[in-house]
Amino acid sequence: MKFESQLLKGVAPVVVLQILSRGPMYGYELSQAIEQRSGDILTLGKGTLYPLLYNLEAKKLVQAKWETTDSGRNRRYYSITGKGEEDLARQKAQLQGLAKGLDLLFGGTLKAAI
Repeated sequence: MKFESQLLKGVAPVVVLQILSRGPMYGYELSQAIEQRSGDILTLGKGTLYPLLYNLEAKKLVQAKWETTDSGRNRRYYSITGKGEEDLARQKAQLQGLAKGLDLLFGGTLKAAI
């Protein structure tokens, strides 16, 4: 099941920060990691991912630096900042609260489905 784009836009920043909390990645690698680690449920295309990364960078939640690979190709690697880690912790707490509320609302069926 794929999520509708508006729903995904709300959680996309926290998803990106969560993946980057595991280490620096370039855009395509990040996109693939999101798909793989979500069981192909969450997908961020480059039209969504790169504007999101630029926005997170402008807010100083991630930082980017160019690196040259062994093949001589330049790639822009993104990593989470200290401010980003703080924001990630705050957003995760909010999402956990939301999940708990939804689980109560749906009578515990969310936990059973997961």
